[in-house]
Amino acid sequence: MKPIISLFLTCLFLTVFVSCNKTVRNSTTYFGGKIMNPKSNHVILYAMDKVIDTFSINAENKFGGTLDSIQEGLYYFVHGNENQFLYIEPKDSIMLSLNTWKFDESLVFSGIGAERNNVLIDCFLQFEKDEKTFYGYNSLKPSSFKTKVDSIISLREYTHEAYAKRHPTETQKFKDVLKIALTYPVYARIESYPVSHAKKMKLERFPPLPLSFYEYRKDVDINIDALMYYKPYSKYITNYLYNVTYAERHEPMQNNFTSNFTVDLLNTIDAKVSSKIFKNAFLKQTVISHFYKKSTCDIDNKEFDVYFALSSNEKDKNLVRKLLKDSQMIHKNHEMENFYVRDFTNASYAIRDVIKDKNTLLFFWSAQYVSKPYVRARINYLSNKYPNIQFLTLKIDGDSTDQIKNLDIKKQFFIDRNSGAKSFLTSKMTRSMLINKKGVLTNGFASITSRNIYTQLDRLNDN
Repeated sequence: MKPIISLFLTCLFLTVFVSCNKTVRNSTTYFGGKIMNPKSNHVILYAMDKVIDTFSINAENKFGGTLDSIQEGLYYFVHGNENQFLYIEPKDSIMLSLNTWKFDESLVFSGIGAERNNVLIDCFLQFEKDEKTFYGYNSLKPSSFKTKVDSIISLREYTHEAYAKRHPTETQKFKDVLKIALTYPVYARIESYPVSHAKKMKLERFPPLPLSFYEYRKDVDINIDALMYYKPYSKYITNYLYNVTYAERHEPMQNNFTSNFTVDLLNTIDAKVSSKIFKNAFLKQTVISHFYKKSTCDIDNKEFDVYFALSSNEKDKNLVRKLLKDSQMIHKNHEMENFYVRDFTNASYAIRDVIKDKNTLLFFWSAQYVSKPYVRARINYLSNKYPNIQFLTLKIDGDSTDQIKNLDIKKQFFIDRNSGAKSFLTSKMTRSMLINKKGVLTNGFASITSRNIYTQLDRLNDN
C-alpha cells in the first residue's frame, strides 16, 4: 500500500520508463491485463450502469481488447465480486495486473494512461487506510477535529497542485476527478462527524459547530451524473444528505432511523439533488436500506408513500411495490406456510419437514442482490454464534449447480420456478424468516445485515 505522497516518485519513474521506451500513442484504445487467481472467466467494463464490453480470460489468465468510440472519463471494471475504477482517454493502452487474494492492494497499471490510474488507486488505498485515523478523530471536540482535518485537506490540495504542475498538459476533466479523489473522502468524514461524535461520546444532542465547519460546501457540486458510482463522490453526497436532514430537527439516533427521519431524508434528497438519475437512485437506496435496517415486516406506509410520490423511475417503484407485497404475504406469530425446496441432489422436501422441531433462520437469496462469498461468511459466522439455531440458505430460482463452497451442503437448498415460495419472493430481494421449534414465525422479514438481527436471534436461540 503506497501513501499518496509517494505518488510522485512513482509518476517520475513511469515518466522516465515511458520516455526511455519511446512509447507511441496508437490511434486505437486498448484495455487488458492479467489476473492471478481469477474468480471467474471474464472481466466486464462499465460506464455507470452501462456495459461497455466483456473480455474473456484465457488459459494464461490474460484478457484484453480494443474499445471503440470511447470517451474520456471514469469507468469501472468488475471481476468476480470485486470492482475498481479506472480513467480512460481515447488512444490509451492500459494494462492491469492484480491478484484476487488482495484485489485492490495488488492492482497496478502499466502502459499509456497508466500513470493516472496508479494515482487514483493510491488515493483509494489512502482512503481505506484513513478509516482508523478518522475514527479516533471522532472523539475530539469540534474545534480540535476541524484543526486536524484542515491540515489533511491542505496536504491533499498541495498534492493536487503538485501533480498539476508536473503535468501541464493534463486534461481539466482528470484534474477535477483527482481533486475529488483526494479531498471528498475528507469532506465526507466532516459531514459524518456530528453523528459519529454524538454516538461515540453518547451525547443526546449534537455539538455546536464553528461557522467555518462546512466552508468547503460552496465549492462542491452534488449533481454530477457521471460520478454517481464513484465512491469518493457518492459517499460524500450520502453523508451530506444525512447530515443536512439531521440538522433540520432530529437528535442523534443509536440504531434504527425513525419513520419521520426517513421521510425528511427523502424530502431532503428531492430538494437538494436536481439530477433525475441521481435523485431516483438515492430515493430508492434510502427507502430500501432503511426498511432492511429495521429487520421487521411491520411497515410504516408513510415513508413509502413519500417515496412513491417523489421518485420518477417506474422500474424502481415497481421493485419497491413487490418488496412491500412480499413483506406482507407472511405473518408473524402464524405457522410457517408449507412450500417445497430442493437440495443439490435435486431431491424435493417440504420446508416444514426440514425445519421440524428446530429453531431456524431461512435465508432466501439471489445472486442479483448478494454474492456467494458474503452469504458464506455471514451464515458461517451466525451459525457459530448461535449453535441452537439451524441456518438454511435457499437460492431463489436456483438449480443444482448453485451450491456455495465451504458452507454446509446439508443446509443449502434452492427454490425452483414452480415452488409455492415464489408467491412471497416476487422482488427476488434477499429476506430472512425466523421460525421457532414449534414452526411459528417470530419474524417474517428479518435482515441478516441489520444490527437488530442479533437481539432477534438471541431470543430465538434461548427458546
